[in-house]
Amino acid sequence: MFDVGFFELMLIGVVALLVVGPERLPQLARTAGKWLGKGKQMINSVKADIAQEMKAEELKKILEQQQQLNPVHEIMDDTRKTLNEIEQETKSSLDSAAVGLSDDKNKSSADTDKT
Repeated sequence: MFDVGFFELMLIGVVALLVVGPERLPQLARTAGKWLGKGKQMINSVKADIAQEMKAEELKKILEQQQQLNPVHEIMDDTRKTLNEIEQETKSSLDSAAVGLSDDKNKSSADTDKT
C-alpha cells in the first residue's frame, strides 16, 4: 500500500525525536503502536465481515441455482395430484361396483320372491 523504506522510517524517527523530545518519544511510540494495532484490528474485522457477506451471497446464489435445476417440489406436487386422481377413480369404481352389487341382490331377491 505505502512504499516506506528504511530511510523514510529513520527520517520520521529523527524528526519525531527532534519535535517531541527524548523523554516523551517512548510514550508517543507506544501510543502510535496502540493506534496502529487498533486500526489493523478494525481493518481485519471489516475484511472478515465482507468475506462472510460474500460467502453468504454465494451460498444464496448456489441454492437458487439448485432449486431451478432440481424442481423436486414440482415433481412431488405432480405425484400428489396423480395419486389423488387415482384415489378418486378407485373410490368411484368401488362405489359403482357396490351399487351394482346391491342392484344384483335386489333383483335376485325379487326373482326369489316371484317364485
